[in-house]
Amino acid sequence: MATSQAIYGSTELLQIADSVAREKGLSKESVIEAMEQAIQTAGRRKFGHEHDIRAEIDKKTGEIKLYRVRTVVADDMPEATGEEGVEGFNSATQIRLKDALKLDKTFEIGNEIRDLLPPIDFGRVAAQTAKQVVLQKVRDAEREKQYEEFKDKTGQIVSGTVKRVEYGNVIVDFGRTEAMIRRDELIPREVFRPGDRIRAYISDVRREKSGPQIFLSRTHPEFLAKLFAQEVPEIYDGIIEIKAVARDPGSRAKITVYSKDSSVNPVLSCVGVRGSRVQAVVSELQGEKIDITEWSPDAATFVVNALSSAEVTKVVIDENKGRIEVVVPDDQLSLAIGRRGQNVRLASQLTGWSIDILTEAVESERRAEEFNSLSQLFVEALDVEEVIAHLLVTEGFTSIEEVAFIPVEDLTSIEGFDENVAQELHNRAQSYLERKQQENEQKLTGLGMEASLIGFAAQHPAIKQDWLEKLGEAKVLTLDDFADLSTAELIEALPNASLTPDEAGELIMAARASWFEE
Repeated sequence: MATSQAIYGSTELLQIADSVAREKGLSKESVIEAMEQAIQTAGRRKFGHEHDIRAEIDKKTGEIKLYRVRTVVADDMPEATGEEGVEGFNSATQIRLKDALKLDKTFEIGNEIRDLLPPIDFGRVAAQTAKQVVLQKVRDAEREKQYEEFKDKTGQIVSGTVKRVEYGNVIVDFGRTEAMIRRDELIPREVFRPGDRIRAYISDVRREKSGPQIFLSRTHPEFLAKLFAQEVPEIYDGIIEIKAVARDPGSRAKITVYSKDSSVNPVLSCVGVRGSRVQAVVSELQGEKIDITEWSPDAATFVVNALSSAEVTKVVIDENKGRIEVVVPDDQLSLAIGRRGQNVRLASQLTGWSIDILTEAVESERRAEEFNSLSQLFVEALDVEEVIAHLLVTEGFTSIEEVAFIPVEDLTSIEGFDENVAQELHNRAQSYLERKQQENEQKLTGLGMEASLIGFAAQHPAIKQDWLEKLGEAKVLTLDDFADLSTAELIEALPNASLTPDEAGELIMAARASWFEE
């Protein structure tokens, strides 16, 4: 063991640690740890940086002990050669087992020997270094505390004071820490000056070398939702739920709400008596107009509610494409679309549907075009008069396949069609499809496509005829060629097919199933 002992320090050190901890809002232990680091730094300056110097401060008496620490290693450890990457015996931080046993018979390899060092006289340079180490460690502890305090506050609204404005970015002071609102996270045309009170939404908290970075936002959709939660007790209590928010910051916003209690009207609750609740939110957002609508599980009702101010006469849903066509009276078109398309754009963001606005006149004209084109299709394919073709279209038939595969009894239920007429239409439709199939197969065979791929397509109605032609042009001619494609390659080969990656992947995996068949 060590032959000399140095115990020094005083309760004054603990008083300083207490004072710093209170001033910075830190724990006393973290400040004492910073002081120990500072003393270790000064000790290495005096005794040599090659040594493992450690300091301990007694948390009751303030006494300081300075040690040199060495690790017990095997006697046969070779001497250090200085070659990079090769470890060797270091007499400054290690001691061989035979020498350690001379000090204490109980020592084993891996034990640490702690030699107490004599007290050091802090010179000006050493004292300054120690002070800087303490300050740096205190700052690090302070930053860590700030990060721990704010990391769980992401998604909350906070209030602070504007400290300064730099290049359009607003620095907000919370007392012991600062946060920043970037210029693009401020509502357009709003101006803040040092000393102004400000409320904002914590959008992100990051741990960085310079300290925790807290980013605030006044344009985030959730800022609007949180403001309503503060103003409307029913939202705070969970009776009313905010389903979605869409914003054009500083101009207009839409919010859709749902009440879990049928006796509570969610829209009226958010508006408040004489609009008091919504007006409080509008004032905070610099006059941003807010449409409050009621959420509905029915997509058509939800979209109609989201368009709010416009009168809707018809809604057509295409679930496969995620699109909704909304028909409005001619004089309601501009109201439904809104200034620069704002109303329909926000409604689309709110509902998650792609919304197309049509006037009754345009929709009527399109219906007439579709009616005429379908009628012409039936006239040519089934070799029937226009009257019969018109009847089929009026009854909702949109393709030859529907006529070919519908039960004959259903055709006879159409007014003016007896059993003979229905059977003849049924037969003509099937004959037409057979002729088309033969023509298509001949065309595909001419491209060099094998029957295996043609048969696979016949088993999967999702694969359309024009897809096969495109595949033939891309030299995908066998079922193995198709199965070898990647999802991206299949989508690239069929640019107009509107295939999603999932749909393409399912078709490819279905083709690969043949590889595992006996």
